Amino acid sequence: MKFLNLFKYFDGPLLLVSGLLMLAGITLMYTTSLANPTLSIFWRQVVFAILGTVLLVGMVRYNYHTLAKINRFTYVVLILLLIFVLTFGRSIRGSSRWIDLGFFQLQPAEFAKLVVVIGMSRWFYLYRGQINAWKNVIITVALAGLPAMLVLAQPDLGSSAVIMAVWFGILLVSPISKRRMLILVLCGVIAAAAGWQFVLRDFQRTRLETFINPELDPRGKGYNVRQAIIAVGSGELTGRGLGKGLQSQLRFLPERQTDFIFATASEEIGFVGSVVVVGLYALLLLRILLVARRARDELGRYLAFGVFFLFFFQISINIAMNIGLAPVTGIPLPLLSYGGSSLLVSFLALGMVHNISWQSRALRF
Repeated sequence: MKFLNLFKYFDGPLLLVSGLLMLAGITLMYTTSLANPTLSIFWRQVVFAILGTVLLVGMVRYNYHTLAKINRFTYVVLILLLIFVLTFGRSIRGSSRWIDLGFFQLQPAEFAKLVVVIGMSRWFYLYRGQINAWKNVIITVALAGLPAMLVLAQPDLGSSAVIMAVWFGILLVSPISKRRMLILVLCGVIAAAAGWQFVLRDFQRTRLETFINPELDPRGKGYNVRQAIIAVGSGELTGRGLGKGLQSQLRFLPERQTDFIFATASEEIGFVGSVVVVGLYALLLLRILLVARRARDELGRYLAFGVFFLFFFQISINIAMNIGLAPVTGIPLPLLSYGGSSLLVSFLALGMVHNISWQSRALRF
């Protein structure tokens, strides 16, 4: 009975949809592992799914106000971890993004996304009557910009962009004036132009140029995009069947279990299955929006909106780059892509939304 009582803290529709996506992700990890000598990727994802479920249950009953209060310390720890990664982190393919813990490759950039969501939400909540003061707006830019710049230095353009996109999303739902928002957008355009010229590395510029025209480097930077599009198209209406995708099983498709998991899924379950996956994501996002609207206070509202934007940007960019509509930036597809850090952050974020939902219900009834 105690176990059943635990379910009263959960948001039923949110739990159902996220659970289905998690099961879909584990299934895809199994099918992609069939091309490997062992099923290590599958079993690791199962372990992280179990650990994530434990964290989810813990977060469901952890008051989000308390979580916001301790975020000032969490933020400092995060910055120290990001600096540590740049100095001592494990380098893979020219990027230093991971801390080798032996049993687990910790990727602080993934946790930075959630820490920024909580930090920005708390700041907007505390200064909700003063958000139109330029001093406070600049402080929010600095709070999000510092981890974003450290992540960009790894280099990880995708995660850095998501962090700033989340900041902008929370700003959109705040009572900031339209004039200040327009000025910030213009500053963002100028910063992007300056970043292209002075911040982005040559390979990052090449990715963006190849995105516009993959034929510029069909065997190099454009190869991933071309193979992903081929995989999506070869799935046709109903797919080739689980574990029977030629692009993924024969390893023509790079990063088939991470960046291009949607292309892998499209090849195996076809257009119909892909529409179902996209539909599940749409239901997930709509439910988070509903929780945001029903939140008992502004802090819960900002947090839920922050999680919405976190998922929305990652889902949109990942699927878009799998079908050739966005440059390849290494952004995982939440709950589907392989990766312990990404999966754990997704569970933590969802657990926070469950807590917001439960507290809003407790207040009404």
